[in-house]
Amino acid sequence: MAVLIDGKRISQEIKEELKQEVAHLKEQGKTGCLAVIQVGDDPASSVYVRNKKRACEYIGIESLSYELPENTSESELLDIIEKLNQDETVNGILVQLPVPDHIDENKVIGAISPKKDVDGFHPQNVGALVSGLPGYVSCTPAGIIQLLKRTGIKITGKNCVVIGRSNIVGKPMSILMLRENATVTIAHSKTKNLPEICKRADIVIAAVGRPKMIDDSYVKEGAVVIDVGIHRNAENKLCGDVDFDRVVPLAEAITPVPGGVGPMTIAMLMYNCVQAMKAGCN
Repeated sequence: MAVLIDGKRISQEIKEELKQEVAHLKEQGKTGCLAVIQVGDDPASSVYVRNKKRACEYIGIESLSYELPENTSESELLDIIEKLNQDETVNGILVQLPVPDHIDENKVIGAISPKKDVDGFHPQNVGALVSGLPGYVSCTPAGIIQLLKRTGIKITGKNCVVIGRSNIVGKPMSILMLRENATVTIAHSKTKNLPEICKRADIVIAAVGRPKMIDDSYVKEGAVVIDVGIHRNAENKLCGDVDFDRVVPLAEAITPVPGGVGPMTIAMLMYNCVQAMKAGCN
């Protein structure tokens, strides 16, 4: 039977470590403040924002909340970001994605100071990741690395298939696995013979965005399976990109949905916020 990789437990471990680190930094006179901007009232986004604010409170850093109406103009949003860039009391800025269609997401991401880009989405931080230079790393891929390491799963020398090529997960995930000395194949929904390619992988990271697409025909016996997807099925229950029931008998280790990758994203956001505290943005 597969080992269930417990993202709730591991994320809590990380937050406890960060809580202690924040207390130590405060003794040195350093404070942390994350500004979270949400445009519109998308229910899923509201849940994510609420969880981020709770995590800030838990580890001991302040959070500022900007809840803007759906019809907020792009220029109004950019003005708020620029004020936060200049505010020395704020060392992290996060715009909850997606933004409404009339706002250019890339322009918004590019407007955030790279020194305060705790989401790790700014082109400067992405370039630093590719080049192996210091910078903020996208939170979900960074969280997956922690899941693997803290579960005792060896990455060096392993064949890894990353299914998905988004800027937020797929691309940075592949770079981080390369950094850990894995041999990486990046696949996606248009890849030919995808099941055969995945069957050769020691580690499968599914971030394709299709409910239960990855079944037992994609996974070899003894593989580690990381499920990044999150969806609602016909019964309104949460499920991932992986058909858990069909894959679990084959896998050596697997992340559940919920309770796997999801909690790690916020834990690594808090990690980036603490790095910003240490860098002295404020």
